[in-house]
Amino acid sequence: MTYQYLNGENWRHIYIVGDLHGCLRLLQDRLETVRFDAKQDLLISVGDLIDRGPDSPGCVALLTQPWFRSVRGNHEEMAMNALSKGNHQQWIGNGGDWFYKLEGMKMIEAKHALSRCRLMPLIIHLQLKNRLIVVAHADYPAARYEWEAPVDPFDVVWSRARIERIQQGKGEPISGADDFYFGHTPLPNALHAFNQHFIDTGAVFGNQLTLEQVQ
Repeated sequence: MTYQYLNGENWRHIYIVGDLHGCLRLLQDRLETVRFDAKQDLLISVGDLIDRGPDSPGCVALLTQPWFRSVRGNHEEMAMNALSKGNHQQWIGNGGDWFYKLEGMKMIEAKHALSRCRLMPLIIHLQLKNRLIVVAHADYPAARYEWEAPVDPFDVVWSRARIERIQQGKGEPISGADDFYFGHTPLPNALHAFNQHFIDTGAVFGNQLTLEQVQ
């Protein structure tokens, strides 16, 4: 699935969270702070639920929760490639070693949870009352956003070209939507430029976990 449509009218409050990388406890603490209500509210992740942090199984299990949505990150992509194509070394080298340390039922459960990564969209289209928000892991690789327009899946989950242009003072807005939320590139603080928000603040490296309320 490339695009997933969400209508904001179905929830009270909506939050977008940066890359989790197994930091489930940190997420639970942040949700508690904002009094997140799983019956009324929605949490959207910019992807990279797994690897490097203390609880990858717990984070990938969030995909079963009705109050949680996530786009696919490059770490989910690496996990899928390892499990379906045998490309284990790339995943292990980027923090996927946690999976290979599991035994018995824990490994079976993790495999089952990771199989859900195939259902993760590359792009979430969030229609709010007065604005349109687009969520992707690394980039929306086009000058203009269009619902269901073809995009390069590799660029959506891996590309750093757009954020590098912004950091060099050469950025530009993306037309077709009001706001774009991305993760992928760890930063000391969230970067807001034009209509783009880069919210991976490196929680797994000891920094804060960024949680932004959009409704």
